[in-house]
This record gives sequence, structure tokens and C-alpha cells, in this order.
Amino acid sequence: MQLLLLTLVSFIVLTSEAAPEPPRRRTTVSIVKDQFYINGQPTFRGRTWNGYRIEGLLPNSRMVQGIFDDQNPETRAQWAYPDTKVWNPDRNTDEFVAAMPTWKQHGLLAITLNLQGGSPQGYSKEQPWHNSFFNADGSYHPYYMRRLVRILDKADELGMVVILGYFYFGQDERLKDEAAVINAVDNITGELLEKGYQNVLVEINNECNIRYDHAILQPDRIHELIRRVKAKKLRGRRLLVSTSYGGGTIPKENVVREADFLLLHGNGVSDPNKIKEMVQQTRAVAGYRPMPIVFNEDDHFDFDKPANNFVAATSVYASWGFFDYRMKDEGFDEGYQSIPVNWQISSPRKKGFFEKVKEITGVSF
Repeated sequence: MQLLLLTLVSFIVLTSEAAPEPPRRRTTVSIVKDQFYINGQPTFRGRTWNGYRIEGLLPNSRMVQGIFDDQNPETRAQWAYPDTKVWNPDRNTDEFVAAMPTWKQHGLLAITLNLQGGSPQGYSKEQPWHNSFFNADGSYHPYYMRRLVRILDKADELGMVVILGYFYFGQDERLKDEAAVINAVDNITGELLEKGYQNVLVEINNECNIRYDHAILQPDRIHELIRRVKAKKLRGRRLLVSTSYGGGTIPKENVVREADFLLLHGNGVSDPNKIKEMVQQTRAVAGYRPMPIVFNEDDHFDFDKPANNFVAATSVYASWGFFDYRMKDEGFDEGYQSIPVNWQISSPRKKGFFEKVKEITGVSF
């Protein structure tokens, strides 16, 4: 009898250890028709600006290099900090996390991260560096995970949303085959659910129509992975999910029918009127129903002018996201995508964006 009781106790303990309750979280993002809600309330409740509805929008910035590292010893040295002359991935994440409260104070509610980063040169044809959260078989590096958790935890604490991209073209080939891609999706989605994060919006891959090696990451099949994330649930909860396309591209019907929200990119779209047209065309795609439309990448600025892409998107009730990289002959203080990054609001371009966010959202501090 005593042996039986001990066996039962051991079973209960092992079962409890195998399936612990996820940590209690502070921030939950949800969608009601075409509005984003945080903790059960629409964002910027009741807010209008210049006659435009702001309530329910999600202003964001592309900060994809928050967990960047380079596993290629031949390219790693080129990301050295100007003061120390060495690259340090922990410093990068430390400084990212330290800057997040300032971004939030200006009204920024969301940041886009990517588990395989983005081009640390802004735009690049070749990508010899090796920056991937995932191993070749779809498992993941614990060092990357530790840095990711730090950012997700801080965002949760601040009431911010993370648009988390899983894959980036130029790095997706680090996974050996389609089975590894599927394994990677299952692994990270499961981890996010197990860790209890409710402030994450999934972007399967950045610009699915640009140079992906694996067919399942390309436009005709990307909806399969959207479905896969939607199907993975823990205690009745799942993650909201979509994907994005290259600049100026309208989402395809297979994605519109499956996604929880739609991601557009304004790269290459210099006329603000074209931004409005993109939103209108997206709403006309077969399968569209009321859902949020979000630009989470646009490298056009003109924040001091009455007409710019940010204002244009806002005028047709679409959220807008800033994409800033270090341009030719610019220094360390410029750009949020070019490694190494100064994550503070350290340049006129960054200041212009954040001042515009503050103006549109009405946030004061």
C-alpha cells in the first residue's frame, strides 16, 4: 500500500513538472473586427486626429535585430561597435530593452522582431552572415531564446505588442528542408504558448514573395503555415497570425482567407496616395472581412510634411510601421536595422517618426 501511494505521488509530481501552468502575463492583444484591443480595450480608446479615427490602430516600428547574432566567423567582425571594436549580442539586447520604455512613452505600441533578423545593411543581395534562431533541423538555439524572452517579457511589462517574424529570406536556407521548417514553426509556436505570452502577433515570414528557398514559405503555400499556427492551441488559447509581402504587393486570396490580420509593406511606394490605394485594394480581395490592416515596414519618411505614408495609411484606417536603416555614409546613430544599432531615439529621422507617433496618438509624458 505504501509503495502504491509513493508511486501515485511520484506520478503526480512528474505530471505537474511536465505541464506547468504558464506564467501570469500582463498584456493580451486581441482583435475585434478591424480593431486591435489590448487587455480588453481598443487601443487609444476614443482618440481621433485631424478627423481620422485612431482608436484600434497599432503604430509600430521595425526593430527586427533585437536578438541578432552572427554565427559566421568570417563576417562577424563587421558588426563591431565603434567604441569597443567588437560585436556583442548581449549588449545589443541589453540596449534594446533599455530603450523600450522611451518608445512606449511616445505612443509606440508595437515592434516587429524577426527570429532570422533582416538585412543588417538595410538592403543586400547576398547574405553570407548566419543569423538564425533555428538550427538546421528546426530546433532552436537557447542563447537566442534567452534574448528573445528578455524582449517579450519587457514588452509584456510595458503593455506593448511584438509582431514576431519566424523566417527571413536569405536565412531560411539555414533550415535543411521543409520538414525542418514545419518543425521550427511547431517548436517556437509551442514555446510561446507554454511561456504564456499573449502579446505576440505572428508574422510567419517577412515578404513571402521574395527569394525563399522552401516552397512552403512561398506565396502559393504560405497559408499552410498560417493554418498550422492557428491550429496549435494550449488551454484553449492560440496565437494570432499572418504573413507579409514585398513593398507595394497586395495580399493574395489564400492568405486573406486564413490570416487574422493583414500585413502590407510600403517600400518602393513613394506616393502617399498609392498607400491609400493599397489599403483599398486589399479590402477588395476575395475573402476579406473586417480585420486590421497593418503596414509593418515602410522606408518613406517626410514626417515634417502634411502628406506622407504614415498619414496616408492613418487616413484610411490602417496602422503604419517605420523601417529605418543606415544609409550610405551615415554613422552609428542612424538606422534601426543596421548592425550595430543605437536603439535610442538618436537621429533626426528617428526623432521625426517618434514625434509624429506622439502627435497622432495624443500620448503625453
